[in-house]
Amino acid sequence: MGSRSTNLRAKIAALLVSLACLWAFAAWVTLREGLNLFWVQSHNSNIYQPSEPLLRDLQTERRLSTAYLGDPSDRQRQDLSAARQSTDQASAAFKQSVQGWQADPSGDVELRRRVDKIVAGLDGLAATRASIDARTIDRADAANSFTGLVASFFEVYDSLGGLDDKGISADAASLIRLNQTWELISQEDALLTGALAAGSLTADDHARFVQIVGAQRFLAGDTAVRLSSADQVRYNEMSSGKSFTSLRAVEDHVIRDTRPGAKPPTTKDEWRATVDPALVDLHNVVVVGGKDIVDRSTPVAIWVFVRLLLAAGLGLGAVVASIVISITTARKLLAQLVRLRDAANDLANVRLPAVMDKLRRGERVDVRAEAPPLEFGSDEIGQVGQAFNAVQENAIRAAVEQAELRNSVRDVFVSIARRSQGLIHRQLKMLDAMEREETDAADLDALFRVDHLATRMRRHAENLIVLSGGTPGRAWRRPVPMIDVIRAATAEIEDYARVNVASVPSAGVIGRAVGDVIHLLAELVENATSFSPPHTVVQIGGQVVSNGYVVEIEDRGLGMGDAALAAANEQVRNPPEFQLSGNIRLGLFVVGRLAERHDIRVHLRRSPYGGTTAIVLIPSALIVSQSDGATVPADEAPVNGSAAAPMVPAQQAAQGIEPPPSYVREPRHAAVAVMSRPGEGEPTDNSVVGRAEPGAAAAVPLDTPEPAVEPSQPRQVTGLPRRSRKPVQPLPEPPAAPPAAAPPVSPERARARMSAFQQGSQQARQAGGGPAGPPTEQS
Repeated sequence: MGSRSTNLRAKIAALLVSLACLWAFAAWVTLREGLNLFWVQSHNSNIYQPSEPLLRDLQTERRLSTAYLGDPSDRQRQDLSAARQSTDQASAAFKQSVQGWQADPSGDVELRRRVDKIVAGLDGLAATRASIDARTIDRADAANSFTGLVASFFEVYDSLGGLDDKGISADAASLIRLNQTWELISQEDALLTGALAAGSLTADDHARFVQIVGAQRFLAGDTAVRLSSADQVRYNEMSSGKSFTSLRAVEDHVIRDTRPGAKPPTTKDEWRATVDPALVDLHNVVVVGGKDIVDRSTPVAIWVFVRLLLAAGLGLGAVVASIVISITTARKLLAQLVRLRDAANDLANVRLPAVMDKLRRGERVDVRAEAPPLEFGSDEIGQVGQAFNAVQENAIRAAVEQAELRNSVRDVFVSIARRSQGLIHRQLKMLDAMEREETDAADLDALFRVDHLATRMRRHAENLIVLSGGTPGRAWRRPVPMIDVIRAATAEIEDYARVNVASVPSAGVIGRAVGDVIHLLAELVENATSFSPPHTVVQIGGQVVSNGYVVEIEDRGLGMGDAALAAANEQVRNPPEFQLSGNIRLGLFVVGRLAERHDIRVHLRRSPYGGTTAIVLIPSALIVSQSDGATVPADEAPVNGSAAAPMVPAQQAAQGIEPPPSYVREPRHAAVAVMSRPGEGEPTDNSVVGRAEPGAAAAVPLDTPEPAVEPSQPRQVTGLPRRSRKPVQPLPEPPAAPPAAAPPVSPERARARMSAFQQGSQQARQAGGGPAGPPTEQS
């Protein structure tokens, strides 16, 4: 699945990288042989060659040291001093050669450790010499000190690189083993020379001599069978020669005829005459074998360089040619794909949205002009391009058809909603007329219930208009108090009796936004009552803030989860395009559309009581403060010439507190009402009990225009129309006699009446709690 998501350029680059890796591997295999050849030559020049004279000088100094310990004469001392000088010179040359980077260009850590071990042994040679000069060390320990240092040289020889040719490497290893045989003969020489100088061969010396001779003969015999044919011929000639035969005889004689503590059965001169030629002959076999290996490795090295040139040169040329061909082919291929991609992006991001915008504006769209065919050639990508041409034409045609279908459905919605709205308006007018003429409290209560149902039906009809992108017909030309707007919104829901409207500051909403604000708040209040238990109360409050006016609607239901809250806030903040499929959040969609229309911000959050709180921020551009004009609180305005009595709360009605005989009732617009027959303490089964106070907003009928406001007049918060109904009073009986003329009122009496009227008005304002304009009768 990963390769499907990788772009074409990356895939071609991956192929080129794999090809380059194959070439690099082949070149490295050949280059490694060349580097190995270079390393072998470097090791031979900087390590092996400087070590060979040092190795011989150490063997000589070991022999002379044992001789001096056996016979500390002046002659022995002079010979030992000369040997030490030669060793020091060879040691200085060796250290200088091995301590540079040329000694080990391969960076072999093990080889470097072993070379450092030799250097440390050479630095510690001074302590051994001091012990020998002071004669605080015996011959065996002195010989072992030099033997351990010499053994370090052979460890280095084992770590030196060899050629990749297995035959040459095996022959070189055999010569190194033959060189170790030479070292064992040198150890015999040192031991026996010390014994001859001391004049006796101790038991330990005899046992050590036997061990060395046995090891030397075993190693020589085992190595002889491993040598190359030419080296075997030279070794056999050497081993059967006079010098080596004499050495074997003296060794056998010393082992067989020498008793512990006795003098060896040979003299110093006889031993020197025997062992020195044998060492020279054996060393010559090693040297000649080494030269033979060099001669045999020369063609191998030449072939390594030839293969290196072929692999590096021809392979690199093939890789470069592949890269050039791949880049040119990929560039042409990518150019066609980029055109196809750009065309697809242009169709998805530019042309289709432009077509949809034209269709929303009602313009005609030519499918052929909006989807011109693109030329991509006749290859496989060109065939894909031709298929894309057909796809884009069909996509634009489908978009046009779908947009026309949506426009048709929207027009149907608007038509149905307008017709329903007109019928509901006529129904409300009839109910208004019937309510004015009805005097029976029970029948009036039923009419008010029907009035409330019609008000809710009107809001649902307006939902269709909002969903279709239209604007409802309700509108005001004058500002309306915020308390009336909130009450009118509460009047348009079913469970208005559960809503508690708190006291809100005096402010007004401009007329063009009143209908949409009422509708928006009604949807939120209905959600609050629908998703909270029936016994709980929905609280509504408001306050003036720096950016406008905030209305808070809080329910005490189960609340919403974090994901649901985030989704609801996103839907309100950015309402999507309405789809014809079912949507369980239709109210939030309507809220989002209305808020977007007037730049109102709506935010849902958790309530401290467990439910949900909806915060509605109405911008300052839609708010009218008291300072903008004369504001008359709605609940303090007189009704039919008298102060409106405050509404009796539901809990007071339930406790049997009798409402006043005259009350204000706003049918399809008031969020609250207490309707009971005059004189009854509790509401009947047909009564409707509300929590908020009277004075909720009522819309101006569609066919009843508001009086125009002259430009010179200040913008006033007038409030929504009210209706006042009083119980029918019996007609007064005709007076039996004309009433007597009232006595004239004195100025003091008139002043007392005006003072009482003013105090009563102030008490009514304190009991009302909301601004309103002068009440009017709605026709």
